[in-house]
Amino acid sequence: MAEKHFKYVILGGGVAAGYAAREFVKLGLNPGELAIISKESVAPYERPALSKGYLFPQGAARLPGFHVCVGSGGERLLPEWYAEKGIELILGTEIVKADLASKTLTSAADVIIKYDILIIATGSTVIRLSDFGVQGADANNIFYLREIDDADKLVAAIHAKKDGKAVIVGGGYIGLELGAALKINNLDVTMVYPEPWCMPRLFTAGIAAFYEGYYANKGIKIIKGTVAVGFDSDANGDVTAVRLKDGRVLEADIVVVGVGGRPLITLFKGQVEEEKGGIKTDGFFKTSIPDVYAVGDVATFPLKLYNEQRRVEHVDHARKSAEQAVKAIKAVEEGESIEEYDYLPYFYSRSFDLSWQFYGDNVGDTILFGDNDPTSAKPKFGTYWIKEGKVVGVFLESGSLEENKLIAKVAKLQPPVQDPEQLEKEGLAFASKI
Repeated sequence: MAEKHFKYVILGGGVAAGYAAREFVKLGLNPGELAIISKESVAPYERPALSKGYLFPQGAARLPGFHVCVGSGGERLLPEWYAEKGIELILGTEIVKADLASKTLTSAADVIIKYDILIIATGSTVIRLSDFGVQGADANNIFYLREIDDADKLVAAIHAKKDGKAVIVGGGYIGLELGAALKINNLDVTMVYPEPWCMPRLFTAGIAAFYEGYYANKGIKIIKGTVAVGFDSDANGDVTAVRLKDGRVLEADIVVVGVGGRPLITLFKGQVEEEKGGIKTDGFFKTSIPDVYAVGDVATFPLKLYNEQRRVEHVDHARKSAEQAVKAIKAVEEGESIEEYDYLPYFYSRSFDLSWQFYGDNVGDTILFGDNDPTSAKPKFGTYWIKEGKVVGVFLESGSLEENKLIAKVAKLQPPVQDPEQLEKEGLAFASKI
């Protein structure tokens, strides 16, 4: 049985792994000290590209173009960069057992990898309709999007089913971004989701009405309040139709499912303290086990701003939590101290000519401002969330770089609001006064 040993091991080869590697190098790393273990066969890349630029019909994003850390304006870390820094990329490797007590990981090929310090950066996996026993959910051309292999298969189907019919199951991030991408590829797109409006975890009814109207004007059909209960396929096993709970049957050449994800923490069950569906950490991303850190989607951490433990599934947090964990590891080694993680929740999306950003917390009463008419030539609008007389969250569609910085500042400082009606009139001008 082959055995390897490293001072530091990052388990998971996604966005967090790349940003952690860069931080290790920045703070001082000797060749041979760090290994990154990934199920994927490519070096860490900016995952958001898969639902955006990767699917464009012209000028599509391709590796090596979007390796980390280009998504945050940083240097692009090609596979050679890792080799130059003496970082071992252990790719195409699945870890099937983790023994935190003996600091040992075992791969599917029976390779033992020992570590002194472990960073768990395993991310999330998609929720599949077959998990719920949905009939016919294993037919060909039913796609999920998480890894680059998934995106490659979807691109091949888009070309094979040129001008065909696509059904998107789910009205969240993936549903909205892929609905736009498939429409741009000239497919006939229908979106199906059970909720009363899209992106219900973040959007208000007022925000959602704009995007649903905009998508409808682009020719995307939206069916709300029902779910897919089965799929029909032909003799080759290719999907031909989606059967809905309300009795409707939708023809389909391609189906894309985006119904959420779940953190990949099964390997560590019973070995580490959990909370809110993730691995519980402190403000330095240390877990309940010495020398084990958890970052990104899998970490449930203290969100200082709101004084609560929270798990955040977003690329911005994956990047920043990874950097924080490495800073903390290095601080311990050098007998120094660093500040606790102080994160401002941030979400964004781009589709068609639209681009929105959200900062803060979407709780409390809401004030919608600006032009949210989906037929406007240049719509621009936003929403403030007000709790206990203070602005706690801000959403803005089509903001400039400067305006997005302003709304982030508002969400962080939580200024008081005396008159909600005045706030509605002022709109973005309120943010510029803070």
